[in-house]
Amino acid sequence: METKEKIIAKFGGTNAVAEICGVTPGAVSQWALIPAKHQATLLREAKSRRVRLGAEDFLAAERRSAPRETRKTEAAREASGRELTGAEMVIQAMIDNETEVVFGYPGGAVLPVYDALFKQNKLRHILVRHEQGAGHAAEGYARATGKCGVLMVTSGPGATNTVTALCDALMDSIPLVCVTGQVPTHLIGTDAFQEADTVGITRSATKHNYLVKDVNDLGRIMHEAFHVAMSGRPGPVLVDIPKDILNASGMYHGAEGARRQSYQPVKKADVRLVERAVDLMTRAKKPLFYVGGGLVNAGPEACDALIKLAHATGFPVTTTLMGLGAFPGNDKQFLGMPGMHGSLEANMCMSEC
Repeated sequence: METKEKIIAKFGGTNAVAEICGVTPGAVSQWALIPAKHQATLLREAKSRRVRLGAEDFLAAERRSAPRETRKTEAAREASGRELTGAEMVIQAMIDNETEVVFGYPGGAVLPVYDALFKQNKLRHILVRHEQGAGHAAEGYARATGKCGVLMVTSGPGATNTVTALCDALMDSIPLVCVTGQVPTHLIGTDAFQEADTVGITRSATKHNYLVKDVNDLGRIMHEAFHVAMSGRPGPVLVDIPKDILNASGMYHGAEGARRQSYQPVKKADVRLVERAVDLMTRAKKPLFYVGGGLVNAGPEACDALIKLAHATGFPVTTTLMGLGAFPGNDKQFLGMPGMHGSLEANMCMSEC
């Protein structure tokens, strides 16, 4: 049976493993167990180097490193909660929700979180030059990886600078969690230095937003934010946290069970609505499929389903700018994109169908 140390030695030591996994050597040294996301990376590297290593070796290392009683104790501790500062809760909630990269720009109201950030090696922070850049970078990260983009900015101008990116993410259904600092609770509404009504300003630019008023609610709210951002139709969620909440201590609980009971997005199509759509399609005199970016976000299976449906019906297809790529551009049924930068055929069909 392999141990964590033996697995790392197979690749040439801590520095080599850190380079393969894209982390710091210090982070590798602190691993009690090799994280699952890095196990997959090491398995691929082992295959390319022809190193004898299998998934069962990681399981054996876990069994050796974590005796049964230890695992029970850790599980019980996680269920009962543990005391952390608000800033530590923010970082721990990000880690518990599988965040790897945070884009941000520090400021006075959010400095406690940055202090907590630099005390760990699991999160990578990308320092931007403007808060709007943090939002757009997080959008790009979410698009490229399929994960939730995370950004962190300070109060007042820091928060207001993110509005364009939040609005863009809302319109394009991109999952983001934006953590904003806020002036201490007792200064809210007093026109304090760098104070702004962040929740009010971003209400129409986010899928949902929160103002945290109790440190004991912070962990639950952070978990909810990730759940709301990623489930149903994805979108940006903002969590506004006063500085005194970040400095206060409270009980933190893990992500399990922290789901908003009042938020239950529909995940299956209504059969009656599907039948009605089919009826409308069969009776249409000038049918046309007009496809948007939601199909691209839904993934390759959804795009393949559109191709099959279009070929089965013979209907022409046009897409929005965000929908480009959902249907093959060289297909004889594709008309191109409508609009001032689109094709004549697509615009004529949109006008006449």
